[in-house]
Amino acid sequence: MSAGHDHALPATTKERSLRWALVLTSAFLIAEVVGGVVLNSLALLSDAAHMFTDVAALAIALAAIRIARRPADQRRTYGYHRFEILAAAFNALLLFGVAGYILFEAWQRWRQPEEVQTTGVLVVAALGLVVNLASMWMLRSGKDASLNVKGAYLEVWSDMLGSIGVIAGAIVIRVTGWNWVDSVIAVAIGLWVLPRTWVLLKDTLNILLEGVPEGIDMAAVRQSLLGLPGVLGVHDLHVWAVTSGRPSLTVHLVHAPEVAVPADLLERARAVLAADHHITHTTVQLETQPCAQADVAVGPGGSGDESTSREDAHA
Repeated sequence: MSAGHDHALPATTKERSLRWALVLTSAFLIAEVVGGVVLNSLALLSDAAHMFTDVAALAIALAAIRIARRPADQRRTYGYHRFEILAAAFNALLLFGVAGYILFEAWQRWRQPEEVQTTGVLVVAALGLVVNLASMWMLRSGKDASLNVKGAYLEVWSDMLGSIGVIAGAIVIRVTGWNWVDSVIAVAIGLWVLPRTWVLLKDTLNILLEGVPEGIDMAAVRQSLLGLPGVLGVHDLHVWAVTSGRPSLTVHLVHAPEVAVPADLLERARAVLAADHHITHTTVQLETQPCAQADVAVGPGGSGDESTSREDAHA
């Protein structure tokens, strides 16, 4: 009968923070690669590999934000915001690849340990720790608002842990002479980051599959709509996100014929979705009789819901 649209969107992530973090990590990457080769430290090279993924992640994240600014057009009516999610997924896959390489190389060195020059390793790793902490500080404000920035933040965070591991390993080797500790530290770095990388990949896949965004309770959303005066039923309810922090909702509301001003009901529905569930991009269709979509179990957004009436909800 009628439809309503609300296009309020959250603020974009801070491009300046990504740019400065990229400059810092790029500058230090060269020094760490050279140091790892010259000082013969696999742990340092492992940290350098993570630093490389940091650079790639930050560059991709920065490019994705710029691409996402492009306005919607006739072919991409949602714009280019999905590029941020593609960038986050790519970064997760990149981390998996780097971790696999480090584990393989550590196994090779475990069988034939090589001497590590601990003094140089300590100096390079300490500088790397400073760079990583500075980058994390710059990215901290945007990591909870964007999976794209979160992916870059996790890259830097994992590399920060790597720097700490390299420092600890160098100290142990210096005191004990156990060069095999270098390989152990490298493996520990790889295993530590894998679970967090999986979480990032899972979150990005959920968005790419148009799953319900994290933190949104579909049952609670349905109850909120059914609780509106005059609403008799809810069907074709779907919630998804184009990118992180931008949930969208479509729903059909069946209302009583005696509702005097359907437009008021529409506004109340939009208001409760925004206030109670923080969903501001909404499309609401009002009906006095359930349409054919009421019997459809699955559709865009993947909620897999069926028609629910007020009586069903309180049964």
